[in-house]
Amino acid sequence: MDIVILAIYGTTAGILAGIFGIGGGTIIVPAMMLFGFDIKNAIGISAMQMIFSSVYGTYLNIKAKILNFKIAKFVAFGGLCGATFSGFIVHSLQPIYLEIAFILICIYSLFKNIKQKSEIKSTKNNIPKEFILFIVGFVTGIFAISLGIGGGLIIVPAVAYYLNIPTKQVVPISLFFVIFSSLSGTISLAINGYANYKEGFIVGIFSLFGVYIGTQINKKMSNRFHKNAVTILYLIVLAVMIKNIIS
Repeated sequence: MDIVILAIYGTTAGILAGIFGIGGGTIIVPAMMLFGFDIKNAIGISAMQMIFSSVYGTYLNIKAKILNFKIAKFVAFGGLCGATFSGFIVHSLQPIYLEIAFILICIYSLFKNIKQKSEIKSTKNNIPKEFILFIVGFVTGIFAISLGIGGGLIIVPAVAYYLNIPTKQVVPISLFFVIFSSLSGTISLAINGYANYKEGFIVGIFSLFGVYIGTQINKKMSNRFHKNAVTILYLIVLAVMIKNIIS
């Protein structure tokens, strides 16, 4: 594939990762499929590029002092453990089942995001126990990396909903989670033969530029605008994936 196209995908994925905390896979997987990759190899490319975007995005968030490490560490550890199963799942399932699962996850996240309130006044009484955070990360790690979406597509609406906080505040937590889930997932996928190192590296490098842009945009967005933007993103991804299945 042309390096220019990979660079555009990487930059775009990075911008979306910085804004929405999704790791970029939500865009990379459908995009790679549009250009001839089957979903299993698209997932391998996606998982590798997410390592780059999530590490740099987390660095920027730590520098800006907006990462809630008390919450993030439990979600991330769960993701690290759960993503180890991703290679086996991708290897075992037929592509059509992965594509359908991708669509169902998008629909679930869309409804969770719609139900989430845009403005929250207090969060102190709604934070769940550490075990719950670990389970959220573990389950997300299993399914998200197996679909090449990193986890932000699930983590952002789920944590926002259960912790009762705006989606914008979950973005740094999500990117931190993606570091561990994508690293564990990439190793698991490589063991099972679904690593595309060249494409993953190129997309990953260019995603770094996009992440910086995305994090700057995120700072200027209101909670309500961010919530609406997430909804639009889900609808676009759903449309692309449904097109891939029926075409």
